[in-house]
Amino acid sequence: MDPNTIVDQFKTKAIQATEHFEDELKKLRTGRAHPSMLDGVTVEAYGTPMPLIQVANVTAPEAQLLQITPFDPGNLQAIASAIRDNQALGLNPVDDGRVVRIQIPSLTEERRRELAKSISGKVEDTMVSIRGSRHEALHAAEQAKKDRAITEDDFVSIRKQLDDLVTKQKLDIDAHAKAKETEIMTV
Repeated sequence: MDPNTIVDQFKTKAIQATEHFEDELKKLRTGRAHPSMLDGVTVEAYGTPMPLIQVANVTAPEAQLLQITPFDPGNLQAIASAIRDNQALGLNPVDDGRVVRIQIPSLTEERRRELAKSISGKVEDTMVSIRGSRHEALHAAEQAKKDRAITEDDFVSIRKQLDDLVTKQKLDIDAHAKAKETEIMTV
């Protein structure tokens, strides 16, 4: 097995874990309306569960308001129900027959602290995933060394590259987490 292949596979997995972390951070409510807050919502439309963005246009016309305009007005009730039934969001949509509006309540100090704590849990989950990927890559490198596909020097080089990539991803994740925490704690 080529040493570059092992490192590239790890790099891909680490980047995917970081992107997933960033997507999870986008879903956290900060007291400001943002269309990506509703990315995980699935609507029962035309007899099939579909992502909200495939059945409606989501906008944030004001800082505390989300507006959902369905492509087909017949899906209005299904959209409102899907948002209301999603307990993780804790939002109460109101429809006026043409659009669904969601007033985003301001966060309390206690809720801000809870959200900030949840960020550290998401950071740790992401790092566990990255460390697991590094472990798999090291295992593959050790196996290649045993099979004499790579030399001892290649193995040491792979280990150093993997450790450097983990450090780089950790710094990137910490920067995103710190920025989100600052955004959440800002009143």
